[in-house]
This record gives sequence, structure tokens and C-alpha cells, in this order.
Amino acid sequence: MKISLPTGKAVWLVLSFLLVGRLAAQTPTDGLMMSRGNFCAALVYNHSQWNQYWEGTNFRANPNLGTVSMQSGMAMGALGITDNLNLIVALPYVQTRASASYLQGQRGFQDASVWLKYRFAKTQVVGGTLSAFVTGGVSTPTTNYLADYLPLSIGLRSQTASSRLVLDYLSKPGFYVTAQAGYTRRGNIRIDRDSYLYENRLYYTNEVRVPDMADGTVRIGFRNKRFQTDVYLERFAALSGDDIRYNDMPFPTNAMKATTVGWYGRLNIKQLSIIGGASHVLSGRNVGQSTGFSAGVLYAFRVFGHGEKCAKPEEPQD
Repeated sequence: MKISLPTGKAVWLVLSFLLVGRLAAQTPTDGLMMSRGNFCAALVYNHSQWNQYWEGTNFRANPNLGTVSMQSGMAMGALGITDNLNLIVALPYVQTRASASYLQGQRGFQDASVWLKYRFAKTQVVGGTLSAFVTGGVSTPTTNYLADYLPLSIGLRSQTASSRLVLDYLSKPGFYVTAQAGYTRRGNIRIDRDSYLYENRLYYTNEVRVPDMADGTVRIGFRNKRFQTDVYLERFAALSGDDIRYNDMPFPTNAMKATTVGWYGRLNIKQLSIIGGASHVLSGRNVGQSTGFSAGVLYAFRVFGHGEKCAKPEEPQD
């Protein structure tokens, strides 16, 4: 089981998939699987903040905001339905704040997410093992939080559906490379006003189309029975949308893009694991230059079937 939440992915704190995808137990984007009958429960804390952001391509600060910060606590679980099919669920609680603004931050439960992760290929190649996975998932808001309140919204309140391909190469000594690419379809939302501007055109409706998103990650690291560590480079980009207007607030139609670098580590103590991570946004568009850290605990155990009690992810073979 692995957690990898940096994140810098919660840059405007509005992308529910990105928030979960960074520090999550047995994520939809990693190269690990829980074996049949095993369950991993996780509790994860994440903090990220920024005081400069990209208004379109213009990199600037806003003294009326100060430092925008996000804290989240997330409960997550992964169940091995079979050795090659996992069910993953997650629900975060999020709080936002701007240090110099009269605007109050938001707090509350964000979006519940469910994924299925399937390993369709596993073969021995060049001194190691190559595995291929597909994942599919959906998310839906659990509370009626404000979506039109960026950058202090806790999410976009959009129902989503995502799919992705993951490739993982693990050498016999334990060095690994994981690459993933995904696409997220996001549904329209309704806001608490009857008109809005998009690409300098006024729309007389409270229904807003949220841009779909593509993302990809490359990880390089080492893992064995005692610990795991990796560094990663990550990119996400909205597939449509407009830029933040000068001195205006962000809006759900904005074309958010970011490139993030980060580190993840895990220490195993029998069935308990302690995890941590850090991240920084290198470049972006319509996002904050966020720096974040995360910490959490995982506990794995068997819930059905027979075999070993310890429910840890697969490790390098001797």
C-alpha cells in the first residue's frame, strides 16, 4: 500500500481528483496492488500554501490575499477483491484560509471518490517485472459547498469520471520506475448567480461547464519490505478554459495547468506504515505556486480468505 499526496496538486484546492491523488492509500496512479482479501486503511494529513500565482501567464502576488493555505485530513481504504483487482475509496475533509483577506475560508467534507484498479499484465523483463494497470473511477460532492469562491473553495463541486493507464517496472534489487497518464471528465456545475463571463462573453445562466483534465506522472524510486522512497515529476492541464482576468478572482472555467516536483517516503513496521511527502509547483497557469507536505499512517489487515495475515503490497522478488 502506498500513499503519495503531495501536493502541489491541490493548487487552487479545487480539483477533487488531484487532492485525493496526491496522498492516498493504494492510489489509482501507483504500481502497487493489495492481494486478495487484504484491506489497507489510511489516515492522511496534508498542508499546502502559496503567496504567488500565475494569472494566465503573468506571475504575481496579491497583497489582498496574502498567503493562501489548505489543510486536509483524508480517510482512505483499498480492498483486494482479487490479486489483480482492487477497490479504492476516499473522502477528504478540507479547510482553506487567506492570511490577509477579509474573506473567510471554507471547511467541510469535499468529494467522495471510488475507483477500480485492474492489473491486466505482469511479465518478467530485463532483470525485473513489468506490470500494466488500468483504473477507472468516479467522484461526487458530499456537501453543498460553494464552488464559485476560488481560491478559497474546497472543491469545484463537479461530478467526475476518470480513466488511466499505469506502467510499473520493478527490478529485482528493488529500484522501480512508474509512469501513468489519465483523463478526467468533469460535469457541469451550478453556481449561486445567474450570469458569468467566459472568454469576455457574458452568459445568462447559472450553469457552468468545467474543463476536462489530463494528467501524467513519472516516478523513480526504491522499495523493499522495510521502506519505500521515490521522487516524481507530475503534470496536469485543463483541456479547455480561459485565463483569470486581471485583478479578478479565479473561476471554475479557468484553464488550470501545473508542473510539480515531489518526494514520497514510507516506513513499514509490521502491518503499520508511516508515510510522508513534500512537493513544489515549478510552473503553471491560473494556479498558485504551491509548496506542500504530508504525513499519514496506514494499517493493513486481512478481511476474508485464507493465507498470510500481513496485508502488504508486493515487494521485489529474491
